[in-house]
This record gives sequence, C-alpha cells and structure tokens, in this order.
Amino acid sequence: MAVPTVSPTGRQRTFGDDEIIVSKTDLKGRITYANEVFLRMASYKEEELLGQPHNIIRHPDMPACVFKLLWDTISAGREIFAYVLNLARNGDEYWVHAHITPSYDAAGTLVGYHSNRRTPDPAALEKIKPIYAVLLAEERKHENKKEGLAAGQWKLNALLAESGKTYDELVWSL
Repeated sequence: MAVPTVSPTGRQRTFGDDEIIVSKTDLKGRITYANEVFLRMASYKEEELLGQPHNIIRHPDMPACVFKLLWDTISAGREIFAYVLNLARNGDEYWVHAHITPSYDAAGTLVGYHSNRRTPDPAALEKIKPIYAVLLAEERKHENKKEGLAAGQWKLNALLAESGKTYDELVWSL
C-alpha cells in the first residue's frame, strides 16, 4: 500500500490524558507495532499499518526540518522529545508530545525505534505552533524540497541559537 494522499480537514482529534499512543518501527521507519490508541487516532486497522512507513500519518503542516532533527537524533542513538502534528486517515489532525527512543537487541545492535506519545499541554502548543509556522514558511519559500529543508534547518538552528537552548531544552521549557 502506498502512502495515501490525505487532505487535512482542519478538525482536531484528541485522546485522553491517561492514554499513550505507542508505535515501533524498523530502522527505515516502517511500522512494526501500533497499539489500539494509535490505531484509533490514525483511523487505520493494524493490518493496514504494519509494514507501512510511519510518515503515513505525517501532516503537511509539520516542518520537515523538525523530522530531520528527529531522525538525526535517534539515528545517532539518542532519544528526543518533540511536539508533532499528525494526520488521521480521514484528514483530521491531532497533536502529540512524542518521546522517541532507539531500540536495541540483546547484543546492543540498533534494530528500530520506539515512540510513546501523550497529549500535549495546550499552553505549550500555543508556543510551538508559531515556531513551526515560521519554519514551515521558510521551507515553503523554496520549490526544491532539499533547499527548503536546508533553509528550514538553518532557521531552526538560528531560532535555537537566539533562544540559547537546544531543541530538547526548548520543548521542555514550553
């Protein structure tokens, strides 16, 4: 199954503060596990998701540079916390506060990634949304996606330098 093209509806979905969205992927980001909360929020059946790229739920208004930072971090064997806007199969959107970690086998070999997502603090979202909007606007100034990604990364690094914080510190300060 190819990643479907889904148009955002602008409708917000939410999940309970006591719920956790959980997924696991292989090293290439293909889903190997999704819990019931993930399936419900994304509006997919398990058999439709397993083996699919995790970006099946990627919202077009999520800056690519944040995903680049995320992948660079976990590929290097480090965890990351991030605010992420996701897109359900029907076009509804939902924000999460994600904690993504590398997964290792018994021999210490990196074998995939594990992500837990919780409901984000609404006050933190009000602070991260304008930052993401600036990054997305910078990326969209460029027709070439690689150039847009590079421009978004530069802008993200500049914003972080201006704040005197790393991305993780920024996320935890919101």
